[in-house]
Amino acid sequence: MSLGTSDSNLTARRRKAAAFRWSCAALTSATIVLLAILIFHVCKQGLAWLDWDFLTSFQSSRPENAGIKPALVGTLWLISLTACIAVPVGVAAAIYLEEYARPSRLNTLIEVNLANLAGVPSIVYGILGLAIFVRGLGLDRSILSGALTMALLVLPVIIMASREAIRAVPPSLRQASFALGATQWETIRHHVLPSALPGILTGVILALSRAIGETAPLVMVGAATYVTFLPDGPMDSFTALPIQIFNWASRPQAEFEKLAAAGIIVLLAVLLVMNGVAVFIRHRSRKGVS
Repeated sequence: MSLGTSDSNLTARRRKAAAFRWSCAALTSATIVLLAILIFHVCKQGLAWLDWDFLTSFQSSRPENAGIKPALVGTLWLISLTACIAVPVGVAAAIYLEEYARPSRLNTLIEVNLANLAGVPSIVYGILGLAIFVRGLGLDRSILSGALTMALLVLPVIIMASREAIRAVPPSLRQASFALGATQWETIRHHVLPSALPGILTGVILALSRAIGETAPLVMVGAATYVTFLPDGPMDSFTALPIQIFNWASRPQAEFEKLAAAGIIVLLAVLLVMNGVAVFIRHRSRKGVS
């Protein structure tokens, strides 16, 4: 191959790389613009209805008296129970698969199923929760049923993210711990988990962010659309922000559409607070490791 041909091929590859880079930048910019337009539209409709009374009032058939307090409290109950169930189970499963499990057909089957479950539509988990938790175990249409269903939904994400974080810990760290006489569990608890904690928290953030915005599983397990009380425990009936927003958006009155926009703003605020707290914890843990 001559020098001129090599230079022309190199130039063509650079042009293709530049075209691909600009295409990706254009698509990213278009996505950001569309997202900004949606947020602007939601804020334009909902900010006028967003006040303290809206946050502390119960639902009402009259738009001027309707509030989001039961849905907000129900969402906090739901996401707290989901995190308490899914995070320990998911991290423990990741530790077993990465640190203790040996290659076998069973472990291969588990890994394949985890990869497949991460892409299953959320409505399937809702049907599963209805069959097992609501009817099979007799938990009725309670917060606990919803939390267990949401825990099933986010478990594959947490397990896969935790496995990747644990796998990224250098083997030399384990070998140094073993050389000093530590057991395998002591090595995992004192060295592997602290090093993998930032990556694990990233997976938890993504998983819980998905759970807080899901509607289909909650509809299947029977989350109420009209609640005029606050739940006192995990066995009480409940509603959640996505359910309430969907209920308002389906009403024909224009005022309820604006209430739905205000509810979307509250949901986004809850997501930002959750992610902010998780990012802060991840940053602190990363500084502690370094």
